[in-house]
Amino acid sequence: MPKIRLPSLSECCVFFDFDNTITLYDVLDDIVRRFSVNKEWQALEKAWREGRIGSRECIGGQLQLIRVTKKELERYISRVKIDPHFHQLFAMLKREGIGPVILSDSFSFIIKSVLSNNGINGVKVYANKLRFDGNRLIPSFPYQDKLCNRCAHCKKKNLLKTNVKDKIIIYIGDGLSDVCPAECSDLVFAKGNLLEHFRSKKMLCVAFRSISDICNYFRGLEK
Repeated sequence: MPKIRLPSLSECCVFFDFDNTITLYDVLDDIVRRFSVNKEWQALEKAWREGRIGSRECIGGQLQLIRVTKKELERYISRVKIDPHFHQLFAMLKREGIGPVILSDSFSFIIKSVLSNNGINGVKVYANKLRFDGNRLIPSFPYQDKLCNRCAHCKKKNLLKTNVKDKIIIYIGDGLSDVCPAECSDLVFAKGNLLEHFRSKKMLCVAFRSISDICNYFRGLEK
């Protein structure tokens, strides 16, 4: 894959997906599997993957099946690890004056807790919201585009409303919810379903397996 020349990393803005991009697996999916009272979440997941429902309907329905208290969820979150190379990439971006932004279909409570537990603070997060009612999780979706039923969180809208004018937009992600923001970015690092989408459309992207690949890519541009 030929490298896309960047005049300077400092002239870029960088956006990340969270689950299975910064983390080593899909944390929200694992929470659904672990704490659901039955297997009905699987039918919702299947319907979403087949495009019969949007992610808001899928996530909202799945959370209705979960029974977990805030303390129990915090205990689970305390064991979640991020890609160990994210610290290195975060420091690299910080040196260039770049404040990375996370765009996620998960929930800000989960994301910020995982980051803080892993020693990462000060990252801007756009995600869905969560509140607790005993052992039930009550979601809200402040960033949904009312004209689009596909995503619970319109990542593209939050990407474009960030200060990206005259900047090179870099997007890093792995899933179907990353398609819209990735397609309006200048440089895309992709794996999983996002990589399959770009390859099927014959669109240029850089495949990655872990954050270390992205660190190495940026180092190569400096040579």
